[in-house]
Amino acid sequence: MPSPKNITLHQHITAVKKGERVFENAFQSVSRMILQGKIDKVLVNGKTTFDFTVFREGKKHIIGMYDEINSFVSFVKDAAEGGSSKEMAFVLVGEPGNGKTFLVEYICWLYRKFLTHPQNRKYTFRYNGVDEIGSYGHIKYIDSQTYEDPMVLAMNLHETVEESQNYLARRYRLTDHQLESWFGNYRPLGACSSYIWNDIRNHNDGNLDDMLKHIEIIPVPLTESLGTVTGKYPAKDKITSSAVDLLGEESIQRLLHITDTNNPYRFDLRRGALARVAGGGIHFSDEIYKNKKDLVQVYLGIIQNRSIEIDGYKWPIDTLIIATSNNSEFNRFLAEKEEAPIVDRCRICYVAHNTNYKLQHDLTAYAIGNEAKSTLTGDAMHQDPNLNYAASIAVVLSRLPRSEKLTTIETMKLASGEVAGEKSIKTLSEVIDTLNQDPDITKRFGQKGLGQRNLGRSIQLLLESSETNEGSCMFAYDIFRCLERVVLDYVSESHDRAKFLDDLKIAKGLYRERIMTEMFNAYMDEPLAIRKDVMHYVNMIIGIDAENLGPDKMWKYKNPQTGELQALKIDERYIDSVEDRLGLKTKEQKETFRTSIRKIYGQKISVDPNYDFMDNLELVKAVTDVRLKSDIAGAGSLIGALANRTNEENQKLYDRMVDTMLNKLNYCQTCAQKTIEYFCTQEDEN
Repeated sequence: MPSPKNITLHQHITAVKKGERVFENAFQSVSRMILQGKIDKVLVNGKTTFDFTVFREGKKHIIGMYDEINSFVSFVKDAAEGGSSKEMAFVLVGEPGNGKTFLVEYICWLYRKFLTHPQNRKYTFRYNGVDEIGSYGHIKYIDSQTYEDPMVLAMNLHETVEESQNYLARRYRLTDHQLESWFGNYRPLGACSSYIWNDIRNHNDGNLDDMLKHIEIIPVPLTESLGTVTGKYPAKDKITSSAVDLLGEESIQRLLHITDTNNPYRFDLRRGALARVAGGGIHFSDEIYKNKKDLVQVYLGIIQNRSIEIDGYKWPIDTLIIATSNNSEFNRFLAEKEEAPIVDRCRICYVAHNTNYKLQHDLTAYAIGNEAKSTLTGDAMHQDPNLNYAASIAVVLSRLPRSEKLTTIETMKLASGEVAGEKSIKTLSEVIDTLNQDPDITKRFGQKGLGQRNLGRSIQLLLESSETNEGSCMFAYDIFRCLERVVLDYVSESHDRAKFLDDLKIAKGLYRERIMTEMFNAYMDEPLAIRKDVMHYVNMIIGIDAENLGPDKMWKYKNPQTGELQALKIDERYIDSVEDRLGLKTKEQKETFRTSIRKIYGQKISVDPNYDFMDNLELVKAVTDVRLKSDIAGAGSLIGALANRTNEENQKLYDRMVDTMLNKLNYCQTCAQKTIEYFCTQEDEN
């Protein structure tokens, strides 16, 4: 095939007919880009939804946002199939710092990457030799200002659509289906392309072969900084922004060449943001409702009519319009009733914060950054292994609304797909459905809370504090103090501030339980010691009623993880101790709890053989307490032994535990000592 630079229109049409190149609109391209990837099914808050893996690629990809992505995909798919969405804009509305702009920029990045594949590339045309016509001065060639597809020119070669249709069908031996498919995306040429094509027709006395010598097919540049194919229009300051930024204006340089004052080519459309994405691109309008009223009115015409209009001239455009807006800006805009028509032409998608604390781990890792950190004096900075967990639960708890049916911790566990005692995922679904009926958007599930920017600020505060720099370690417990500072400084509503500070207390309690587990693992000199003990308890209560249980209380069972046969001695005193810690006093209570554990075991193990009950925080805490209190003879408890290191035995225990923490659990000297100190205090006990 000839190089793209000097290819003729005839060669381009032949390539499209053969399927070597594509002719499709922006919606069809974006839809194909998303749907050709792998699609998984996931369970989110009790409902099955689709997960499009194309959004999960790359080093820094989209995390969560399942409902928002599903809304976007169905919007684009509907528009690609000719539905009402093709006359609408897709607007993401939500709290600041919840990933709206990141999502749109990621879509734009994906789209540019998709268009770099040769078969997906966008092409446009150029008129050459226009100086021969006579009224264009020294202008030798003219590009299509709106990057029109060469196929649009092909469908407008003759003066009427019927003539062009007949010519293409005859010349390229098209089937009815091919012709219909091409003309399904028919649009007239833009004002200047049409005017110049008419001048070329007159200059060549209507001879099509001579006219086509003036056409050159060129690829559309994909450089991000040029704003072609994907362009971002940020909300500018009130005084300087005008319709010119979007549509373009009369060009004085061109007027010096063009003698014909009626020629629409005197308008420079590429001065505006829209013309550059008009050939099957994505126009991203950041904070759309922050713009001046007259600019929003301009959007009104663009969204509905999909054309740039200046002084009565029209340039049809093929663009997917995505916008973002802040909750408060959007509400202010809605309050002005005369602006209703623009909202009517938008598909509003309310973006919630991420409420899954497991997914938040990745988002927190984004906020912390993957570069090696150093102190202000240049020493290497260590990261406490519990820092990500502490920060993640703190911000996620702030995003969860209060409910009578579920406690905050139960909501957090269910939202991440974990077990929350007797409460089922169905309860969470009911809570979410009830909250989402509220006309006040901010009261809906996940709509209010500490966003990613607030988390970033708290990590900045942690890094600049003197304790962090002196100890060369980002100690996990300090993040709570930093988040508290951020809440006090940046949250203006007193009701929200009180709730967030309350959530931080709950997060500290969860962190305390995590530290208990860590200390037990350090004491047992094994990273997964507590996991083993929890599974021992679970296997014991399953085997306690087994028929083949002998007087020695030995029970043989098949390990679902390894498939091997294992023997376990059932220790009823251990089972009773754990259940006492759980507050189960009567036989009936104990039996009910055991039945619920067996039921969970039956449901989970068949789906995930590696399920380990570590998300059942009450059970983990009870097992930890039992083992910590019973294992240390003489010292009374591990806390006593670690706090009072006057005798040699206790000092040895302390040194051994620090050694395990350093070598097996990824702690450094600073956070190991601080964690043990915190463990020895009574802080955040309940």
